[in-house]
Amino acid sequence: MKTTPKSNRLHIALFGRTNVGKSSFLNLITGQDVSIVSEQPGTTTDVVEKTMELLPIGPVVFLDTAGLDDETALSEKRIAKTEKVFDRADVILLICEGNQLGEFEKNVCERASAKNIPVVRVANKADLTESLDSADLTCNSTDTSSRDAVLNQLKSKLIDICPEEFIRPPRLLESLLPEGGLAVLIIPIDLEAPKGRIILPQVQVIRDALDGNAATLVVKEDRYQEMLARLSTPPDLVVCDSQVVDRMVAETPPTVACTTFSILFARLKGDLEIFARGTAAIDHLKSGDKVLIAESCSHHAVEDDIGRVKIPRWLRQYCGCNLEIDVYAGRDFPDNLREYSLVVQCGGCMHNRREILSRVEKCEAAGVPITNYGLCISQTQGVLKGVLKRVLSPFPAALDAFNRTTETN
Repeated sequence: MKTTPKSNRLHIALFGRTNVGKSSFLNLITGQDVSIVSEQPGTTTDVVEKTMELLPIGPVVFLDTAGLDDETALSEKRIAKTEKVFDRADVILLICEGNQLGEFEKNVCERASAKNIPVVRVANKADLTESLDSADLTCNSTDTSSRDAVLNQLKSKLIDICPEEFIRPPRLLESLLPEGGLAVLIIPIDLEAPKGRIILPQVQVIRDALDGNAATLVVKEDRYQEMLARLSTPPDLVVCDSQVVDRMVAETPPTVACTTFSILFARLKGDLEIFARGTAAIDHLKSGDKVLIAESCSHHAVEDDIGRVKIPRWLRQYCGCNLEIDVYAGRDFPDNLREYSLVVQCGGCMHNRREILSRVEKCEAAGVPITNYGLCISQTQGVLKGVLKRVLSPFPAALDAFNRTTETN
């Protein structure tokens, strides 16, 4: 579990006023000096992340934030970073100083409730102040001898409130690949493929197939037909990189289910039906419209980068007009969403599901359609061949959402 990607870990955010002991609590829980502890207000500037195996919960990542009541010189920037954590927190630990429970704590709870984020209140500095009778967890974070007792309290509370999707996470290939089945994975090796490795979504699909007692056959796009001919029976599923989806659909027998890695992640991390409806908006883009490309990872863009070069080019060619394209990478996401006519989100393999769903919710609230790399590419590269409908066919509800939106528009 030490190599579990952060995107697959339970995200536990520590919120609290300045100097209530958030950082010392994190250090106590992890048994390490992860965060700097000081009496000086505003010590924590950037969000401090610490991964850990918290059995029996499993892999988690703690997010230590700056105090939202910070009044130091850098408070505005610190608070802005802290605010973004609401978008990806699966659970919030609200650190209080004993029985301190005022407007700040009430605001955190209200924000969490609006996003359906469970909250565990932690009454810290129990040796100095009276604790809240209703506090979920009581501790003195500077007493290292209490670590085991505090950990046991925390684990018990997390088990009670942990999101169901984390306790029993959905499988990437759920309902698509039967036990004992075979999936053919088409993986091009291009400039963006890491040397000596394949990218995370592809690795995770392979692992998911193995977890489901199924098998995979991994091929490059130019060997796909040859490998199909060597199989005594057709595969149960074909999954390809979106960049070769047009070719894959043309070469896959009509009786074989097929889709793309990006669409699998659209279902796992986001809302595939909303993404499908958003794809229909591509047909209504006009000259001067702004499109936002949202990447989950920050990487050095190669010459023919998929998000920064290829998708913008394909969108302009498909729409036959000049579109303004903005690219946001990592955790950056604009507040001015109403300026955009479409948001194109990547597969999101580097973000947890809550963060992608938070983006979906923001777009819905702003009335801006949002789609996904895989769906966008399938529509712009193969509309005349029905490529998008073919790769959405394994997901009837999403296909129906696309068809209904297309008919309405």
